[in-house]
Amino acid sequence: MKTLVAYFSATGTTKRIAEMVAKASKSELFEIKPETPYTPEDLNWQDDKSRSSVEMKDQPDFRPPMAETTPDISEYDRIYVGFPIWWYKAPTIVNTFFEGAEWKGKQVALFATSGSSGIDDAWESLKASAPGAVLVAAKRFSSTAFQDEVDTWVKTM
Repeated sequence: MKTLVAYFSATGTTKRIAEMVAKASKSELFEIKPETPYTPEDLNWQDDKSRSSVEMKDQPDFRPPMAETTPDISEYDRIYVGFPIWWYKAPTIVNTFFEGAEWKGKQVALFATSGSSGIDDAWESLKASAPGAVLVAAKRFSSTAFQDEVDTWVKTM
């Protein structure tokens, strides 16, 4: 089975987990990068006018442009997609990623990083952007997750 790990990481936390998932699943990596990188001020969730707050709360249908287009996923059987949890769901740039490819019949395994918010609502906010995709797994990792925890999750699929 050929696999890809695609991830969005604003601060490096999700990137660390994505690298572990890639190692455990022997996958290639693709970073979902916004055309305009997020600054610390953009990520201030306590500021209603910060970029991330506006995108997530005021403009949920907004799709930030990516720095690179979504790769051709036709050659992959399973795509792991990782992101931080923002306002109980995936950041809107993850929708941009999904909307850039054909997902019919592709297995998707979501993973997210969060201090306490769960991943349960994330697929609900993403599945319209990935018609035909089949969710096979979803897992929330803390920022302190270790390789053995990631290995165990990947082996269960």
